[in-house]
Amino acid sequence: MAATFAFEIVSPERLLLSRPVEMAVIPAALGEMGILPGHAPMILSLAGGVISVYEGGQVTERLFVMGGFAEVTPTRVTVLAEEALPVAEITRAEAAKRVAEAEAAYAAAVAAGDNAAREVAMDRAIAARRMEAVAAG
Repeated sequence: MAATFAFEIVSPERLLLSRPVEMAVIPAALGEMGILPGHAPMILSLAGGVISVYEGGQVTERLFVMGGFAEVTPTRVTVLAEEALPVAEITRAEAAKRVAEAEAAYAAAVAAGDNAAREVAMDRAIAARRMEAVAAG
């Protein structure tokens, strides 16, 4: 049996996952990061994207997070997500709606010369990642 670590994903609404896993790939702010048992301790800022959970050598769960933080220790990883849900629960219509809303907010911020355009651009990128996650299945 492969080595495991305790893995939890928590959002303000609920505990989405809490069990031993072999590996997790998380969307860290500086790029995707693979976590294995015995990983060096750290605290990470998360970008919006998909967390892939591996058990038995294959992906068993895919969850979309809208940012947050992860605490990594050699035996445990805890993800505190701003918003999280299984990719299977995201519909194309909902993802397309989020993309359209983010595009409109970005266009309005740019047109107004708003300094918040950079932050709105990040929301737009996260909405696009949500759509990509749905398209990937």
